Amino acid sequence: MRKDNFNIMTNIKIIEDLKAQLLCIIGEFFRLLTKGNNVARDSILDCISGAIIILYILGDKLGYSLVDIDHNIKSKLDLGVRAEDQVEKEGKSLSKLKHYISNRRD
Repeated sequence: MRKDNFNIMTNIKIIEDLKAQLLCIIGEFFRLLTKGNNVARDSILDCISGAIIILYILGDKLGYSLVDIDHNIKSKLDLGVRAEDQVEKEGKSLSKLKHYISNRRD
């Protein structure tokens, strides 16, 4: 088997694994939300951050740069702010997120 074919098969396996992990994390997140206030804050944060990480890695594996993903997120946030999306109307959540993403430093 050629090296190129092996890399493609490895990437497909990784992509499929990431998809399965994402489904599990989202399922766990919904399960935790049904438990109400007794759920540990850290467990919910783990689900949210895990899903975000997996989506960034999945995007990268599918050929999208992290910069392109961030740019697309900012564009969607801009659109939601301008369109006065319901989430934006109820607490400026889109504006807050756009401001955070635009100003974050590593």
